[in-house]
Amino acid sequence: MLIAILSDIHDNIWKLEEVLNELGEAEELIFCGDFCAPFTLAQIADGFPGPVHVVFGNNDGDKLFLFRVATQAGNVTLHGEFAELELGGRKIAVTHYPAIAAGLAAGDRYDLVCFGHTHRVAEERVGDTLLINPGEVMGRFGRSTYVLYDTDRGKATLQEI
Repeated sequence: MLIAILSDIHDNIWKLEEVLNELGEAEELIFCGDFCAPFTLAQIADGFPGPVHVVFGNNDGDKLFLFRVATQAGNVTLHGEFAELELGGRKIAVTHYPAIAAGLAAGDRYDLVCFGHTHRVAEERVGDTLLINPGEVMGRFGRSTYVLYDTDRGKATLQEI
């Protein structure tokens, strides 16, 4: 199974559109927080046909409307501040915050731990756990990036827009 991992869109709907157009083979999408406005979540839901798993970041406002958008979309699950998933036979944890992610990875309970917040790409092995920050869709630091994670191989591939 191929999973797309995105973070930190910050309402850059133009870059998001480019990313969504490239996700043809991805079966599920994980979002690590900071889409910001509900219209950005709606764009993800409309532009990605498979299941979408979302955690909140520190810049996601109007949570009531975000829940309404997710409910109407039908393919989005808002997990709150933390998600624990099993996809493609892999145990996956998702949070927005690096310190929480590092602690989760150190616990050696997950195959993959995803986080965002720093807007910087990071990949590290902590024991048997792969700790991933897909960077930012936003492009604030010049690069718009996301990650494709192959559950069969347990490998992540960085993608740049």
